Amino acid sequence: MRFKLASLLSVSLLVTACGGGDSAIDGARNTPNRFGSTINALDDFSPGSTGDSSNAKGLKENQVRVTMEVPANYAPNGEATRRNLRIVVPDRIQVYKTNHSLQKLGNIEHTVDTGDDGHFIVGFKNGLPIGPDVVIETTWNGNGGITMKALAADSDRDVKVNPFSHFVVEEILGDKYQANDFQTVMDCVNDAGGGLCLNKYVWATLADQVHDFEIDIPSGANLSAALDRLRARVDFSSYVDDLAEYALLNESTSGSVKASSADYNSVFFGLELGGTLQADGSPTAGLWGLRTTQEVDLTDNKSAFLYPALTLTTFDAFGLSVTSLATDIPYNRQTISHSPDHQFITAIGAPNSHSSAPGAATLTPKSSVDDPKPARLLAGRALYQTITYPSETKTIGWTRNPYYFDAFTTSPIDAQTGPDRVLASYFTAGKAISLNAQGNQLKRSGTLENHYLSTFELHLLRSDDFDVSKAEGNFNAVYFTGSFGGSNPVAFESGVGTFNTGAAAENELSANISATTFTVSRSANGSATPASGVESASLAVANRRSKLSDGPRFMGRLSLCSDCPDTDYTKPDVGQGAASPDGSLLAFNLDDSIWGDGLLVAGKAPTTGLHTNIGYRIQGSILAVTTSSNDLQQVNDGILTFTSNTEAELTATGLNVSHEISNGQVSRPEGSDIIEAFNYTTTPGGSIALVSTSSGLELQGFYTGEADQIFLTVKDASAASPRTGLLIATLIPD
Repeated sequence: MRFKLASLLSVSLLVTACGGGDSAIDGARNTPNRFGSTINALDDFSPGSTGDSSNAKGLKENQVRVTMEVPANYAPNGEATRRNLRIVVPDRIQVYKTNHSLQKLGNIEHTVDTGDDGHFIVGFKNGLPIGPDVVIETTWNGNGGITMKALAADSDRDVKVNPFSHFVVEEILGDKYQANDFQTVMDCVNDAGGGLCLNKYVWATLADQVHDFEIDIPSGANLSAALDRLRARVDFSSYVDDLAEYALLNESTSGSVKASSADYNSVFFGLELGGTLQADGSPTAGLWGLRTTQEVDLTDNKSAFLYPALTLTTFDAFGLSVTSLATDIPYNRQTISHSPDHQFITAIGAPNSHSSAPGAATLTPKSSVDDPKPARLLAGRALYQTITYPSETKTIGWTRNPYYFDAFTTSPIDAQTGPDRVLASYFTAGKAISLNAQGNQLKRSGTLENHYLSTFELHLLRSDDFDVSKAEGNFNAVYFTGSFGGSNPVAFESGVGTFNTGAAAENELSANISATTFTVSRSANGSATPASGVESASLAVANRRSKLSDGPRFMGRLSLCSDCPDTDYTKPDVGQGAASPDGSLLAFNLDDSIWGDGLLVAGKAPTTGLHTNIGYRIQGSILAVTTSSNDLQQVNDGILTFTSNTEAELTATGLNVSHEISNGQVSRPEGSDIIEAFNYTTTPGGSIALVSTSSGLELQGFYTGEADQIFLTVKDASAASPRTGLLIATLIPD
């Protein structure tokens, strides 16, 4: 039954990847600007792929292909592949069962054959392993020799044995897990609790997705140095650690979405810091970037559109309930480069896509139909690669690293409907790569950009026929934006205040926005300046009609504009967004607005007070602009706790990227500890302000819902390192 259950999961994910053009999954595989890979991802890109190549062609259901990839130092003349590795045929292969101490516990019934291409093919008599207890170990004798390990569980059945797979085995089984941890995950693999434990499939996800990371291994590195490089990349090591923690959830704490399928309108904002490179890989300039989602006219005549979306699907059969998650988020990108001599160059990128491959997800804690509860939606996510064509002679491939998705979901609306919102922020990295055509293939040439991205995703459940009058009333609001060009080439602004709407008329609402603001800017001579201010505007919110396969309808998408004569299928002058079905939460992507490009969130007053002595998961972006650097920090795995009615504590890990202006260097992500104590005040209407007791950090914003969602702007007016940003804190359910 081991293989049959894994197969059924695969079938469920394939089923969710089919549809009529209205879900996230439909667009994720069909939008034409995707590129992928076949046997060697260095040489050939084909649509609908993540970064890892897959070579399962011709395999039987119980077989995996083994590909060994070694650092260049061990096989200088080997076949080059991604990440500066070399493909070799191992001199020895071993397959065995193991435990948390990496002991060789004995043989597992298997066969080893050689394929037509020279690769080893391993067949398992009792079906493919799905847990961490089966290891494939390979040895290459060249240049001093190297032995590495990989988990046999791999979702695409092309087992790569390389420093990335070896890191997973050594760091989790050899270091992180104790005996009781290993027993917990094996109980899940073996369904020891009597029910089906879906988190057994985390291992196939982890074993596969580590190969989607775009991290180059130095040419002269031995195995120890290669592992050190991966360990130092905190985005990679934290992803592996998070998936290992995720796997410890057992059947009793894992639930599924209470709906066969739920589609969400997506509002997405990405803040990136990266760098441009010369042909030899040396840096030229730092690069700020802003990514905001936009619907896409697929036909240029407004007859078919791709709408930013998330789809949650539950597949039920034979007692198996699997939640599948996919996103398809088209976005616009604008950037500004900053050279060592303070030359600033702005650019508008070609339309692109931030879309995740369909994959299994888990809701925790588990809740019953009679007592639905808020939950965390957890998953390891891989993003599709894409292609853009800036000119007839230039082709650019975009790679994106996997990430751990830890999102807040509200209680399901009812037994047939999913939660009305999914809220998250996370960090991912990637590259822009020059692609050269060779026959029918696209081959990687050189890296044009390295970029590091802090993202916000707010997914609000689609309505069948949204009534804009539900968005009438008084809202608290925050926004976070950037603007490039002008006398101050770089400016980032956060605002906190109110967003009040009038009575609905002809599918529109008046909207009055008032906010106190904090801006961090850089002048043309390179100096950095913080400034406080106020903003107000009289705008309109319009119900935005969507064209779907079953006809046009109002599904909760909104236009934000100074004047809304016709915003069903044209671009509004301030932004596009969405509303939750009850109108209690609004989110907008601001695009060319008076505040710049970014994100605006508005929420109605909470129904209860803040929860004390219960943790809130805090995530989001903090940036700093100093005389010598540009800095981006993703607040990761954070916990915000209100320890009393006036005091709070924050602990988190910071994923930090820094651009050193003088030499153009952009650092790889590094980790830091964030520890802050606050005094705070609230109002019954939902406003909240936290002031650090030891630094210049101030957080201001609002809380909404059942006081389980908090949106906070960041203000630090320190002259040496002014900071701003946006954070989302959401309740961690018991």
